[in-house]
Amino acid sequence: MEMSNNIRPNHLAWHETLEVHELVVFQSISLMKLKRFIKEVRDSELKSIYEHVIKGLETNLKELLEFYALAPTEELRDRNLDDGFFSGDLLAFAKTSVRNYSNAITETATPILRQTLNKQLQRSIQTHEMVFNYMYKNGYYPAYDLEKLLKHDVQLANKALKMK
Repeated sequence: MEMSNNIRPNHLAWHETLEVHELVVFQSISLMKLKRFIKEVRDSELKSIYEHVIKGLETNLKELLEFYALAPTEELRDRNLDDGFFSGDLLAFAKTSVRNYSNAITETATPILRQTLNKQLQRSIQTHEMVFNYMYKNGYYPAYDLEKLLKHDVQLANKALKMK
């Protein structure tokens, strides 16, 4: 497949911005915990590993924060957006919520917390179902018709590419 000579936008795509956001939040919280608990680590080898991870996370965060200046601006957000875009964004949120709750549950040992997270996971799954059904009903996500699905992807990509 040949690359075109199209000029790329001078900002991140929406999904890239959200991924950077997720990484920054996760790594920030992890860094805070590691910095707090390193003082309690007694084993020198483990402490050395903690220090290595802390430095790595600090580097990661500094690098990722540079991309915040490239996040889409309000001006970009107001252009060419429709219910298909908004429902797609909501579907991405729902998918991410399901994934995050599933991961959190696997790390939970406290029964009441596990029960709460399970309840919230079920709400996230219901939200995903509601949004998917809306998108399917309105033709924004033709899940059972691969040809239409791929055509829709191309249309959506072209719409995104035309945004200034």
